[in-house]
This record gives sequence, C-alpha cells and structure tokens, in this order.
Amino acid sequence: MADRIAHLRERRERALEMGGPDGLRKHRESGRLPVRERIDMLVDPESWFEIGALALPERRTAKHIPGDAVVTGFGLLDGRRIGVIGIDASVVAGTTAPTSMRKQGRLIEHAQRHGFPLVLLCDADGGRMPDVSGWRFSGLPLDFTTFLKPPPGEPVVPRAAAVLGPSYGDSALHASTAHFVVMLRSASLALSGPSVVQPAIGERVTDTELGGPQAATEAGNAHLVVETEADAMDAIAAFLSYLPPNSARSAPVAPPLPPARDPAELETIVPLGSRAGYDVRDVFACLADEASVLPWADGWGGSVLCALARIEGRPVGLVGNQPIVRAGALDPPALAKERTFVDLCDTFGLPLVFLHDVPGLMIGTQAERGGILHGYEALVSRIAEARVPKVGVVLRKAYGGGHFAMGGRPTRPDFLYAWPSAELGFMAPETGIRTIHRRRLEKVLAEDGPDAHAALVEQLTAEWISEAEPWEAAAHLSLDDVIEPAETRRVVATSIDIVLGGAA
Repeated sequence: MADRIAHLRERRERALEMGGPDGLRKHRESGRLPVRERIDMLVDPESWFEIGALALPERRTAKHIPGDAVVTGFGLLDGRRIGVIGIDASVVAGTTAPTSMRKQGRLIEHAQRHGFPLVLLCDADGGRMPDVSGWRFSGLPLDFTTFLKPPPGEPVVPRAAAVLGPSYGDSALHASTAHFVVMLRSASLALSGPSVVQPAIGERVTDTELGGPQAATEAGNAHLVVETEADAMDAIAAFLSYLPPNSARSAPVAPPLPPARDPAELETIVPLGSRAGYDVRDVFACLADEASVLPWADGWGGSVLCALARIEGRPVGLVGNQPIVRAGALDPPALAKERTFVDLCDTFGLPLVFLHDVPGLMIGTQAERGGILHGYEALVSRIAEARVPKVGVVLRKAYGGGHFAMGGRPTRPDFLYAWPSAELGFMAPETGIRTIHRRRLEKVLAEDGPDAHAALVEQLTAEWISEAEPWEAAAHLSLDDVIEPAETRRVVATSIDIVLGGAA
C-alpha cells in the first residue's frame, strides 16, 4: 500500500503543475494569475475541496495537460458553499475538450442538485483541435438541459462569472449563463476569437474591438468592469451576498445601516424642471444602506440604471430612469436590460423598487427596427408576472408606455407613490399639445403670428401639466399616496415589510 500511496502522491503533484514553468511564466507575463491562485483569492482559507484533479485528455500526446486544463471543486465564500469552475489558460490556452467538458458538467450538476451558487472563472480560447473536430464534435459530452440552466421545476442557483482574459467558445458560453458577469478591463468576451473571425468572414479585428469591455457591456454580455483580478473576486463575493444559495431559499438579511446620504437631500437632488438633468445614482444613495449599492450593467441601456442594494438590511433591486441619458427615455437595450434585471430579482426573491422619471418610450425608425414593440411587451409582462414585492415612486414624470415599463399600475405593483413634483399622463406636454392641438396651433401661427402661437403653447402646456399633477391620481386611488421626498426611504422600507408580512 505504501508504494501505491506514493504513486498517488506523485500523480497529485503532477496534477498541480498547470502549464509547467514555461506555461506559467508566459501566463504571468500576460498579466494574468494562474487559476489556482485565482481560486485561493476567491474562497475562504482552507476551504477548497477539489474533484477531478487527476483527469487527463482523451487524446494524449507528449504534452502534459493536468486536469485537462480546468480546475473544478467546492469552497466556502464568506462561509457559504459555492462550486467553482476555473479554466486553466496556462496550458493549451485553456481550450476545451471532452474530459474538461465532463468535469465542468459534473460540477454544474452538483451545484444544481445540492442548491448552491456556481462561480465561473473564464479565460480560454474555445475548443481544442483536433480533440473536438470532425465526428467528435457531434458526440461531445454536453447536456444543455443541465449545462445552461436547471431542469424545469428545479430551483435556480445563482451563477457569477469573472472574465479574466480572452474568453471565447465555452468560456463565453459560461458567461452567457451567468446572472452576473464581471470582467477585467484587459479581458475580452465573444463567441469566437479573432483567430477564427478573420479566416471565417475576412474581418480583421482585435480582441478589444471584438469583445473588449466597451463592446461587451454595450451588448449586455458583461455587467461590471474592474481593474484587477482581486477586484473581480470582490465583485463576485458582493454579488452573491445579496442572493440566497438557490431560488427556493430566502435572501440573506444584513444588519441595517443608515443611507450614504441624508434622504432630506432628495428635495434638492431632483430639480423641479422636467428637462433638468441629475444622476439617479444620487437618489439611490439616499434610499439604500450605505456601501450597499452594487451597479448592474450600467454600460447597457444606459437610460435606466439597475442596482442591487439593501434597504434596512434587506436585499432589493433598484430600477431608476437616468435623466442624463436620453432624458431617461427607454430604448430597446434599456427595455431588455430592465427585463433581465427584473427576472433576476424575481427569481431570487428580491423586492423591486421602481423610481419613475421617464418621458416615455423611444419612437421612430431606429427604435422600431431595434424591436421596441416586442421589448416593451416582454418587459411589462415580466414585471406583471413578478411575485416579489413591487414598490414604485414617481419622482418627477411618468408618461406613456414608459410609465408602465417602470412598474406602473397595469403591472400590478403592491404600492405606487408619487412626489408632489410628479407628472403623469399619456404623453409629455411638449408632444401632447402639438399632437392634440396641431390644427389650432397652426391656425393661430398663420393668422396671429409667432407671439400669439407662443402664448397659446404656454397656456396649453400649463393646462396639460395641471391635469398631470398627482392630486387627481391620488384622489382616484391610482396612487396609494403622495409623499414628501425625504420620506421615500421610510415609505419604501415599510411597504416592503408590509408585503412580506413582517418576515425577515
């Protein structure tokens, strides 16, 4: 037995070699950490439990490929169990082959069957040739009923991905399944890399042009960009801290903290003029517990901002129009982003807080060709279906389909409030009066001149705004109340507590 144990130990030592001295040197020279150092940085000390370390490729050559270029196992993150798949790009560029697929699939099945989050450390260059070429491709050990998501009826586990280098093929597929993707500024993320794109379609493109941070965030493929690998691991830990281990469990509640900014500042943060800009992040800071706001996909559909946060210790999803981007009007990317975020929060039991300051939906040829109609229908349907607490506050304006897309009354919010500054209606006054009173305005301009025309516009605008004020909406119970801005945090927190029945 002693000889066999010694042999086992030798094999284990070889399994830890990764790319060997040369491979690791080149990997470090590229500015990247070895996969095992990444895992040590991610999980709690002494908590790593590896499976599949002795795996080897089906097709073997003189080149040693430990673990078939992937490390899989379990660890604790802030005391909570997670599963980890770490691609080893220090050997054969982290390319995927049948054995590595089996390892990854087995780890995913463990996470889903036993109900804990999955962390994906992406850094690979697609499929390995010739291991996956020809007839072998059709027989790859992939099962999309489990690899991409849980089987129907099974609880969903949170997936978080860190894109830590050029990530193509299966690494990109992993990222596409994740609820949260953080990427390094030096990384890239795309279906296929430049080495495939150029011979396939003749397009010469760099990693950055194809799938760098700007391209990846604008497409919604990545949600946060950071500078260092340590920052990426911190972001994953932060993201998972808001979520339960799986969708059948409750989200963890933290000790309540005061907001980063005094809610009384809301009266000055949001200007009265509907055309004046402000940053809705400042509103988030007045509502959420201090140091609890985690941005989610700011680079995608920027006219609406989404963030995970805590209010009185309870994890929530914040959705707010961003007036400094297209005045907060919702275009197809913004609708798609909001729908995805609503789905995330509803899946994992996080209450949704909608902060309305929206002039409407984007219209015109570009919006139509971008799928605004289907995007709108999909979003409002998803909000209406959401079973988590839904609380809305109209800060300044909420017009047309944009109001409904922010959780307006037809989507069945549990509570809907407005500030005294709110305006509500089918159209913004600038558009509405020119649509409804077009002929009258044209006649006055032609017969009485520009001054009379301007005076009529001013009169009609004042009448329109008067009808749009929140008082009649509150009188007819379209609003549950009109509240002072400084009371928003307290009202939102109490409303959520009421919906949850006082449950922690």
